[in-house]
Amino acid sequence: MSALALRNLTLGYDRRPAVHHLEGAFADQGLNAVVGPNGSGKSTLLKGLAGDLRPLSGSIDLGGLSRRDIAYLPQDSGVVRGFPMTLEGLVSLGLWSRRGLFGRITGEDRDRISAAFASVGLTGLEGRSLDEVSGGQLQRALFARVLVQDARLVLLDEPFAALDARTAADLIGLIRRWPAEGRTVVIVSHDLELVRALCPQTLLLARQAVAWGKTAEVLTPANLERAEHLSEAWAEGAGPCHQDEHPHHGHAA
Repeated sequence: MSALALRNLTLGYDRRPAVHHLEGAFADQGLNAVVGPNGSGKSTLLKGLAGDLRPLSGSIDLGGLSRRDIAYLPQDSGVVRGFPMTLEGLVSLGLWSRRGLFGRITGEDRDRISAAFASVGLTGLEGRSLDEVSGGQLQRALFARVLVQDARLVLLDEPFAALDARTAADLIGLIRRWPAEGRTVVIVSHDLELVRALCPQTLLLARQAVAWGKTAEVLTPANLERAEHLSEAWAEGAGPCHQDEHPHHGHAA
């Protein structure tokens, strides 16, 4: 699989750009972070990578992947606690790409589901309904759904927000194993210390790429200050091709 690459990519809503002129590639079979101030376009970028948002201009090169090879866990999972579904039913939705929503679940599928529950520490809770579990248990189940999907590209938007320390640590341990399993991971996070510890590669975003490359070279005080300045100065009415005339990229933007 080739690297996931952005080709002069602009994404936005109603022809108004939220991120623009992104050019670069994420590390293949690696852990990649996307960071930036609030409103810098991080979630918009993940929506574009997932195929939920079409580019205003430019393109996304998936490196030979199809959309079925992508697992996307947005910050708002969309799970309705009152919906009559068990955790096993939720995790089983990860099979849709190979079975369809109404396809018969095979014995091999059930083994995969059981293994996923074990990997996230939920064995024995398969029959619990969505309104009977904690927020941490629900997030573990959503990670189990990603495991069942067996995607080559995993997109995670603030996956550790509001989680207890143990749940976050367990899920981080799971993520660390994914590159060795052939997965490319892109994580949006506001936690810069976590990013420094977890992700070798980082894109610092402020509607445009401020810096993109090795995390230690990207997350410098100068780059972070520049990102804040660009985010604050952004003109909401700018057209798709409006950008800083003199961008200062910290590394291979």
